[in-house]
Amino acid sequence: MNRKYISLLSLTAILFILACGIGSKQTLDPVSQTLTPMSGLIRETATARAAEEGGSGSDLATAVSKATEKALGIYATQTARAELNEPARLATTTAIAPIVAELPRYGVDPSDGYVAWIHDPVKLDLYGYQKTGYANDYPQITAKDFVMAADIQWNTRNSISGCGFMFRSDGDQNAPSQYAVIMTRTAEGHLAFLAMIKGQISNYREYFPLSYDKSFKWFNDSSNRLAIVARKDLIDIYTNGVLIGQVDATQPPPDKPIRFPKVDIPPNAVTSQIYQQYQDQQDQYDESNRTIEYQMAQAKRNFTKVHPFLYDGLVGFLGLSQSGHMVCDFTNSWLFIINP
Repeated sequence: MNRKYISLLSLTAILFILACGIGSKQTLDPVSQTLTPMSGLIRETATARAAEEGGSGSDLATAVSKATEKALGIYATQTARAELNEPARLATTTAIAPIVAELPRYGVDPSDGYVAWIHDPVKLDLYGYQKTGYANDYPQITAKDFVMAADIQWNTRNSISGCGFMFRSDGDQNAPSQYAVIMTRTAEGHLAFLAMIKGQISNYREYFPLSYDKSFKWFNDSSNRLAIVARKDLIDIYTNGVLIGQVDATQPPPDKPIRFPKVDIPPNAVTSQIYQQYQDQQDQYDESNRTIEYQMAQAKRNFTKVHPFLYDGLVGFLGLSQSGHMVCDFTNSWLFIINP
């Protein structure tokens, strides 16, 4: 499994990150109409991707094997160009069916692309001060326009630690150029989009999911489904199937950040655990607002210099710890590539 854990070198970057309707389009009988051609397209696209990267025959076989056999349970021939037999076709149909059913919630037609991978469960377990970790079992697959989704369960000591996705990344561990979407428990749930160019924060947006998604859960050990739809400059962000916001990556950060709302401890917060979680949120209120304001100013300065517009690159799971111990669990995860 290709997973890496590194210390984030830029204090400014980590502080910035950490401070940080459902579509109705339908298709007629989408499973029967799209799954059979999609299964072949998955194999052919994986082959083409590996060939474009200039891999040798053995590299090609490895790439195709990981993109088909491991991700979808398809036992194809070594060339990955032969027609699937009936058991393999049925296995593909079974694996992809939940994705086909979910895509219309994000306004995406399943026939407009293909499933690039279905990921095994991932755990990012971080301990210490200002740590970051990421994971992806399919680093050979990059994405331009795509949909990525996962159920994310978190347990964080500090509520400004978070879990999410990085995408369109150049893979540089020290000074990355990439986009990221991070969810944190701050202010009963906070979500941020950010762009980094050579390690410098260069764009930023923030949202409070509960304003739109009443099912969003911010307590420790709770789970939310995060999905992003990236099409050229536009990135749609969903939690639990609800559209939280759309980012136009060509537009600069807003003039002012949204200030975190004050947290009122409800009278029915009788258990010590629930009461403490509300108290922790309240204690971090002023600190988070100061951090956001500082990082927003930095992002605005850098945006005019570097124009952080990214259109292709690596995707993966991301965890960011401000302090102490935190765990991000990613399950039911998949990547769907949208055809150009």
